[in-house]
Amino acid sequence: MHTLGTLDELPPEYRQALRERNLVPLWPSLRALLPPQRPAQRTRPTHWAYRDIRPLLLRAGELTPIDKAERRVLVLANPGHGLEAMQASAAIYLGMQLLLPGEWAPSHRHTPNAVRMVVEGTGAWTTVEGERCPMARGDLILTPTGLWHEHGHDGTDPVVWLDVLDLPLVYHLEASYHENGTRQTPRPQHGERQHVRAGVRPQPLFGPPEGLAARYPLLRYPWAEVRAALRALADELPAQAAAQVTYVNPVTGTDAENILGFHALMLRPGQTLALPARSPALVLHQIEGGTEVHVGAPPGAAFAATTHALDEADTCAIPGYTPLVLVNRSATEASYLFLADESPLHRKLGLYEVRPDPAQPMLGQLAAGLP
Repeated sequence: MHTLGTLDELPPEYRQALRERNLVPLWPSLRALLPPQRPAQRTRPTHWAYRDIRPLLLRAGELTPIDKAERRVLVLANPGHGLEAMQASAAIYLGMQLLLPGEWAPSHRHTPNAVRMVVEGTGAWTTVEGERCPMARGDLILTPTGLWHEHGHDGTDPVVWLDVLDLPLVYHLEASYHENGTRQTPRPQHGERQHVRAGVRPQPLFGPPEGLAARYPLLRYPWAEVRAALRALADELPAQAAAQVTYVNPVTGTDAENILGFHALMLRPGQTLALPARSPALVLHQIEGGTEVHVGAPPGAAFAATTHALDEADTCAIPGYTPLVLVNRSATEASYLFLADESPLHRKLGLYEVRPDPAQPMLGQLAAGLP
């Protein structure tokens, strides 16, 4: 590969003439924009331990009342992007949100899509377009783009959930904004009661569902149902490498939201699972059990291979194009993980790829003792 010219090689008066006309020569920056073999990445493997977050989040509850916060959140910021960027990957924002008994986070709507993965506590709820969704550990609740939503708490103990938004992407598209609303009047319909069996769906006479019922027919995915589905898969298909489900729209079968994908994974007791290097970045959140996450460092990566021990409620961000090995730390109990990734976005843009056979060297390294 030949060496490209640099900006310093150009005469000062020529550079000044370009600047005055809002012009920039491409060739000095071409390799930075289009690096060889592997994209330049700012996302770094990062582990946020819940035992570290929780006391600081509860302290935030003491220091800042809800009316001064609107949403009381500690952002899980990836250091590769800089803490001020407040993003976990190029397209994923993560935040731990606290709601105390008696509090109400006022109704609003915004352009970024969001989901809530409940971490701890009972008695809280999210109302989305009038559908009140109770919160229990492991539940996934959607608040898609443009839908009114609010949070309230009728219980006695703090409730914490993990927010996952496509905010970085929407912000950089200069399309991010919000609108404030008023308290919602709950309606009796609940999508989770209508969509309770695989293979069948509610159907208006002689016509498909319309409006909100078609776009987002299921707003709350109860963990009890998802967990049961994973266990049934593991029992029914014992030879299958992974028991994994994807959160989808039960009417269309497409991803639950437009930009980010959401999944749940069960590791059998003592299981080791190699995941190939895929283009989208990935977030892992431990719902139950414990997992060792061995992160590879492909050739040209700007980070070293690392290992992260996830306990319950811990969260980990993994860059794209990076192979992983997941190890269930228990020989007797299953490990359950929630996954969020950028795969719907990559597929829609035609960027999605899986690197061939990247996980096999990782398995060899693991057997020899991964650094």
